[in-house]
Amino acid sequence: MIKVGDALPAVTLAEYVEVEGNGCSIGPNPVKLPEALAGKTIALFAVPGAFTPTCSEKHLPGYVAKADELKAAGVDEIWCLSVNDAFVMGAWGRDQKVGGKVRMIADGDAAFAKATGLTLDLNGKGLGLRANRFSMLVKDGKVATLNVEGPGKFEVSDADTMLAQAKA
Repeated sequence: MIKVGDALPAVTLAEYVEVEGNGCSIGPNPVKLPEALAGKTIALFAVPGAFTPTCSEKHLPGYVAKADELKAAGVDEIWCLSVNDAFVMGAWGRDQKVGGKVRMIADGDAAFAKATGLTLDLNGKGLGLRANRFSMLVKDGKVATLNVEGPGKFEVSDADTMLAQAKA
């Protein structure tokens, strides 16, 4: 499993972009980790799946509510990662009204989850391989803090914990 001080894997994730902008087409766009993380401080948190109860009622809303405080503490971007496709992550972001405060990043084939060892096997429940619930503060592509939840828990990957770590 990845640990503090390790570099994040050089995988490509995806993000649904709804507004055409500087060189970005509308639709799923690649997020190449080494490039996307270079020189930035990222509050990255992962959820087992979009639209799930705890993730929709507590996890994502907590980061949306604390976005301004996290940015004031030196966080450049907040990323929500899940083993879903970019279309689902985009729809969930719209449903949760993230309004650009949190980037909704898709790990469609679980490449990031597998490469970091942060997987949750839900095959027995018909949900396949997912990302474990965790949060990490990433500075210039390296893990500065890592908070991994136990099965069925929501205690250390929340926005308050991340905010305290960003301020430290």
